[in-house]
Amino acid sequence: MNNTEAVITPRTKSVGSFLPGVALVGGIALLASWAAGLPLAQQSGLSALTLAILLGILLGNTVFPRLATVCGDGVGFSKSYLLRAGIILYGFRITFQQIAGVGWAGLLIDVTIVTSTFLLAAMLGTRLLKLDRDTSILIGAGSAICGAAAVIATESVLRSQAHKASIAVATVVVFGTLGMFIYPALYAPLQLSDNAFGIYVGSTIHEVAQVVAVGNAISEEAAATAVITKMLRVMLLAPFLLILGNSLRRRESQAGRQPIMIPWFAVLFVMVSGIHSAQLLPSALVSDLVRLDGILLAMAMAALGLNTRVSAIRQAGLRPILLAGILFVFLMVGGYAINRGFMLLA
Repeated sequence: MNNTEAVITPRTKSVGSFLPGVALVGGIALLASWAAGLPLAQQSGLSALTLAILLGILLGNTVFPRLATVCGDGVGFSKSYLLRAGIILYGFRITFQQIAGVGWAGLLIDVTIVTSTFLLAAMLGTRLLKLDRDTSILIGAGSAICGAAAVIATESVLRSQAHKASIAVATVVVFGTLGMFIYPALYAPLQLSDNAFGIYVGSTIHEVAQVVAVGNAISEEAAATAVITKMLRVMLLAPFLLILGNSLRRRESQAGRQPIMIPWFAVLFVMVSGIHSAQLLPSALVSDLVRLDGILLAMAMAALGLNTRVSAIRQAGLRPILLAGILFVFLMVGGYAINRGFMLLA
């Protein structure tokens, strides 16, 4: 999940400081939802989530910089907390029966892709592109696991300089957003079933929100499978950080390092899926929660777009962008090969 700013803690801010930004992303989300119902958008396969990030990017590179002082807190809150809430509530669209459909093959695909992508980043970044270790690790973690959230979590273990994390976040945001528009175009040529394409999407796209957007652009089945696969991948963040921390500990003193971050929203997502699987809530309430989830996700996508700057490419420099681009291509091409390989073995 995207996190280009310092983590915002609602308890340290007044409610009024969040309202302008939340109102802004809410307005963009409503506009995107309306536009998604237009014939042209439906014919083009543009969902409310995709339109929300497009509108966000447009405003983020024009008028939003002048509003950032007033709206920044609410936008940051939306792309962090509202996105997590949206993913948790997404569990009401998914049952354990569907999770079983992904099965061990989906988990093994995730483990293989996360491991190979990160090792490739570490090798190419430091040896071929001559990047420093921390930048290579941060870009590798963001590309391999879950985008900016993985970058920020990994930075807490590395204790690297702040600008290195910012560069890594910029690269994964750029290529993750690009993937939102490339992957739907791959659906027909690859000739995969909706379930198989969902696994491919969930195992290779950077951000959870981007996975949701791409899956919804294909079908409900593809979206559900993609999110389940992605959440399994997100859950790999905790063991990844433990392994990384232990590796660093063997090389240097770990005094003063921050506690490892655990993606608890992924655990809550599974718990909500369990509640839905057991049919513990009335169907009318579940329908209302699913509608609320759609609004929250559209707001989060709008906030993500507002914080995506075209200038981020220039600020990141050529070598970090090149590394992130190579990993992006590997995820699309190598990730597809890994998916096909496990499908043949299944």
